[in-house]
Amino acid sequence: HLQHINAQAAGIDVGCRSHFVAVPEGSCEQPVREFSSFTDDLHRMADWLLECGVTTVAMESTGIYWIPVFEVLESRGLEVRLVNARHVKNVPGRKSDVLDCQWLQQLHSYGLLAGAFRPEEQVCALRAYVRQRMTLVRYASSHIQHMQKALLQMNLQLSNVVSDISGVTGMRIIRAIVGGERDPMALARLRDPRCRSSESTIARSLHGHFRAEHLFSLKQAVELYEFYQAQIAECDREILAQLGGFDAADASGNGPPTSVDEALQRISGVDLTDIDGIDTTSALKIIAEVGTDMSRWSSAKHFASWLGLCPGTKISGGKRLSAKSKPVANRAAATLRMAAFTLLKSKSALGAYFRRQRARLGAPKAITATAHKMARLVYSMLKHGSAYVDVGQDHYEQRYRDRVVKNLKRKAQSFGYLLVKEAETLPQPLVP
Repeated sequence: HLQHINAQAAGIDVGCRSHFVAVPEGSCEQPVREFSSFTDDLHRMADWLLECGVTTVAMESTGIYWIPVFEVLESRGLEVRLVNARHVKNVPGRKSDVLDCQWLQQLHSYGLLAGAFRPEEQVCALRAYVRQRMTLVRYASSHIQHMQKALLQMNLQLSNVVSDISGVTGMRIIRAIVGGERDPMALARLRDPRCRSSESTIARSLHGHFRAEHLFSLKQAVELYEFYQAQIAECDREILAQLGGFDAADASGNGPPTSVDEALQRISGVDLTDIDGIDTTSALKIIAEVGTDMSRWSSAKHFASWLGLCPGTKISGGKRLSAKSKPVANRAAATLRMAAFTLLKSKSALGAYFRRQRARLGAPKAITATAHKMARLVYSMLKHGSAYVDVGQDHYEQRYRDRVVKNLKRKAQSFGYLLVKEAETLPQPLVP
């Protein structure tokens, strides 16, 4: 017989048009009610829950429809627990909105539901700005592709002579083409001195046919790209202002931060960019997703597991069926994976570790393993305020060799052999 842990628990089945709410039997004549998704009905829902003596509420994370419900109920002093839909899957064959909310209420009353992670309100606001910036960057990148398509349709092979057409050289030439310049040599003279291709090579790539319809497509793509760049710059200003409002930044006494890098160091107390592969943008994404309070996870292992960067445990009958990591839609984990991927040619210890795992396991598993190691470093730095010092790839390789030799010596000794260096076995010269 299960014991009630949360006697005054409620369950909400969240929907687009309406929400079904179930309260404990006996607390109300009608224990299941339906409320529309309008704001006034959300406040009526909160009033009804408080009248029924409800103190804690569980609901599924359905799309984005749960956000207004969560915010209204939390502002009224109720403990709101957002649960994973996988953990509350109903019995097959009996599926309705009423049954779902009752099932949620029943499971929550027995304490069988674990709440999902949600950072504090200040971090949630920062996360919204950062996610909006990521969306704008994605939209801007699509218009870079549109510019490249219009250039190729005119047989202007600019992408073959510059590494990035959205860079300094590429945008100067594209703006000049949109402005009416057609002379390849005049366009090539707009080359930035740091560009590897010569003016003559760039001029050869700019011989093409400037058809009006393709020029029109190029002009609109450039305008849209520049518009999104302006929106990204505005978003960056809002992010910096939000970072400046953190308590740690206000208490520093140094005034508002002048850069995102400075602001991140103030609020976290450490510099995550010391970890190889993590730049300022990556550090901003990580802190915006997880915050700086690592007390929500009891250890670095739990933190890495929450990110979905640990091997899975699918074992039956003592036989491991699968060790595949669980699929999660976690932006912090995606950022760490991307940071791990950039370590392929790094001369750091993490770079040496990634290359060794890549040779042993393959690229996908090596990326996950390196991201797991980086997640543990991030946890340790934010939890204990410790700095990260890279020991270099030579130190890592030496430690690896020492570990391999130690294991070989132990195995040789178990078979009754003695492992010695080749130089020690060479015959010594005779001394007259």
